[in-house]
Amino acid sequence: MGVMEKMRNSTASILWILIFSFGVLWVLADVDFFSGLTQGPSNLGEVNGEPITLEEYNNRVSFYTEQFGQMSGTTMTPEMRTLYENQAWEDLVAARLIQQKMNELGISVTDNELIEMIMGENPDPFIRQQFADADGNIDRIALRAAIEAPENSAAWIMIEQQLRDNRRQQKMSNFIASGLRVSSLDIENEFIRNNSFADVRYVRFPFSEVSDDDISITEDELIAYHRNNSAQFQRSETYRFRFVSWDKTPTSQDTLNAIRDVEDLREAFALAENDSAFVSSYQSDVPYRSGFVSIDEIEEAHRPVIDLEVGEVSEVLMINNAPHAFKKIDQRGDEIRYAVLSYEVLADPIGTIDRLAERAEEFEFYASSDGFEREADRRDMEIIQATATKDTPFIPGLGSSQVTIDALADLRANRISSPIELDDQFIVVQMLERTPAGTRPLDEVRQQVENAVRNEKRKEIMYDRVRELLASATNIESLAEVTERELVVAEDVRFGSNNLQGAGREISVIGTIFGMESGQMSGPIRGDNAIFVVHTDEVSLVDSAQMTTTQRNEIRMQLEQQKFMAFNEVFIDRLKEGARIRDNRSRILR
Repeated sequence: MGVMEKMRNSTASILWILIFSFGVLWVLADVDFFSGLTQGPSNLGEVNGEPITLEEYNNRVSFYTEQFGQMSGTTMTPEMRTLYENQAWEDLVAARLIQQKMNELGISVTDNELIEMIMGENPDPFIRQQFADADGNIDRIALRAAIEAPENSAAWIMIEQQLRDNRRQQKMSNFIASGLRVSSLDIENEFIRNNSFADVRYVRFPFSEVSDDDISITEDELIAYHRNNSAQFQRSETYRFRFVSWDKTPTSQDTLNAIRDVEDLREAFALAENDSAFVSSYQSDVPYRSGFVSIDEIEEAHRPVIDLEVGEVSEVLMINNAPHAFKKIDQRGDEIRYAVLSYEVLADPIGTIDRLAERAEEFEFYASSDGFEREADRRDMEIIQATATKDTPFIPGLGSSQVTIDALADLRANRISSPIELDDQFIVVQMLERTPAGTRPLDEVRQQVENAVRNEKRKEIMYDRVRELLASATNIESLAEVTERELVVAEDVRFGSNNLQGAGREISVIGTIFGMESGQMSGPIRGDNAIFVVHTDEVSLVDSAQMTTTQRNEIRMQLEQQKFMAFNEVFIDRLKEGARIRDNRSRILR
C-alpha cells in the first residue's frame, strides 16, 4: 500500500488529532505559556536564589570602562573588555556570597550604632573628613545643619547605607581575624626557626647518577602510579575546534586617512600659541615635552626638526608607519624645544572594521546552512584547527583570548559561533569536540607517568646504595674519601631557611639537621634532588625565653597577616563550593 493511500485511509484519525492539537495550542496561548518559553531568564544570574540584575552588572562594567579610559587614555580592546566583564560578574557573585554569609552569622549594624558613627564622640572617618574644622574637631553645628536640611535627605539615605555596609564588613573582617589568632606556641616556634643556626658538613648523592639501564618499569607499576596519583593528571574541559579569520590590519585607505588628519591640522599647529595644550587637546600619540633637548640627544626619528626654522611646522612625514608633523618652538644655542603631532594608523571603525564584521556575519550565515568547509572553500579561506582549555586564556595559534574561551564554552559539537572580535582579527569558529574535565587517561600521559615512576625508583636505588656505603664508613670524612665526593661545608644554616648552601632548595634535609645533636652523623636523608649524609658540627637552638616583647609582637603581626592573606585566597572559593550559582550570561548577553 502506497504512502498516499495510507494517508487517505487515515484522514479521519489525522483530522481528530489536528483538532485536538489546535485546542491545546489555544489553551496554552490563553495562559501565555509560549511567552514564558521565549522570554528566557529575567535576571543575569542567581546566587543561592538571590538575583544578580543586568542593570547592576552593566553599571559595574561601565565603572570599569570609565576607570580604564581615565587611566589609560585609550579605548578598551575586545579582549580587555571581556576580562573586565568577567571581573564584574565575579565581583557581584562574591558580594552576594559575603552578604549572605554575614546574614547567616547574624552580623548587623543597629540604629544606635549608626547614630554613634555619625553623631558620637568618635565618628566614622567619612564624617570626620567632611565636617572637621581647622583644629581637627567635628563642627557639630555644620553636621546638624547638614542632617536637617531637606534637600540632603536623599544623600543621607545613601550615606547611612554606605556607613552600615562599611561597619558590617568591618565586623566580618574582625570575625574572620578572631578565628585566625596566632597562639603563643606559634610565635615561639617562629622565633626558634628564625634564630636557630647550625654548622654542618655533608656529602651529596644526586638521584641523576642512577642510570636508566639500572631501572626496569612494568605496565602494572605504571597503572598503579596513575591510579594512586590521579590528582597529578587532571585536565580542565578542553575544546577542539577550527576557525577562519579576517585580519584587522589597517588598509592603505586607513593610512591615507591618518595622513590627512595630521595634514589638516598643520596650519593650526603652526599658529598655536600654547603648543602643550594643542598637542594634548588633539591627542597626539607623542606627549609634549616642555624642556630643551640637545641636538646630539634628539632621537633619530625626530631629527627632521633640526632643519626647521623657529615656529615652522614640517611636512607630514611617515615615521615607523605613522604620520608625524614636527614644530620647532624655540632654539637656544645647540638646544631645541619642539612638539610632535602624530597619530597611530588604525583600522577605520566603519570603513574597515564594520566591513570585516559584515563578511564574518555572512560567512557564519552561509556556513551554518551549507557547511563550514564548503563556505571556506567557496571564499578561498584557510581553515585552522586549534585546541583550547577552559580557564586557560592562551590558545596556540590565537594567543591569549578569553573572549574565545567564553564563546567556546557556549558551543555544542559541530555548532558554528557568531563572529568573535579579537584585538587584531575577527574569527568564526566551529566546535569539533568537547572533552569533559577529569583524569587524563594513561595512554595520554604515559611519558609523564613513566618519568615519575623512574624518578621514584632512582630515589630508592640511590637510598639503598648510600645505606650500604655507610655500613663501612666510620665518619663523614671517610665516606667522602671512599666515594670520591666533595665534603661540603655549610655554616650558619638557619632553621627557617628553605635553601641549603651548595644544594639549593632542601627543606626536608634542613628539618632533619635541627632534629640532630651537635657532633652527630646522620643516616641517608631523602632530599628533593639527592640523598644526603650530614654531620652536624654545631646545632644552636635558641631558647624562646630570650624573645623580647617587641619581637613577640612583631612575629604575632607577621603570622596573623600571613594567615589572613592565606584565608582570603580561599575564602570566596570555599563559599562558592557550597553555593548554588546560576549564570545566565550566555543566554542574555550573547
